[in-house]
Amino acid sequence: MSEEDISEEVVAAKILLVRGVKVMLDSDLAKLYGVKTKNLNLHVKRNIRRFPRDFMFKLSKDEVLRLQNATSKRGGRRYAPYVFTEQGVAMLSSILSSERAVQVNIAIMRAFVKLREILLTHKDLAQKLEVLERKYQLHETGIQVIFKAIKKLLEPPDEPPKPRFGMN
Repeated sequence: MSEEDISEEVVAAKILLVRGVKVMLDSDLAKLYGVKTKNLNLHVKRNIRRFPRDFMFKLSKDEVLRLQNATSKRGGRRYAPYVFTEQGVAMLSSILSSERAVQVNIAIMRAFVKLREILLTHKDLAQKLEVLERKYQLHETGIQVIFKAIKKLLEPPDEPPKPRFGMN
């Protein structure tokens, strides 16, 4: 991959949601870093104390199958892949020190930040929409009352009782 391929958009497309956490596959990270997946995982295993479960975890067979169904086939592997959270990717920068690794990590961190901003924006928009809906419902009730009053005014008036003439 060339340096142009390290754009935030390319990286963001490789961020997946697994177990409710945004992660990246070891194979995708290896491609971005320009190393073999086997070598990336070897570096991680040599520094395993730096990667607690909230930084990196191995996918279950079910998760692998779901990912293969949701994305294109990732090629045959003997073992389930590791996935790295944002913190795990940041920790990778401490064990991979090439110039490419530095550039990739910067792009990845920016992509994670951009995704977080987008999610916050969507939450803000959803909250504003909810407020508008509530206001509209309140106004709608008021408007309905006004329409009922207008309709009542448009109805012909009740005829007053006719005065009686003559003897009863």
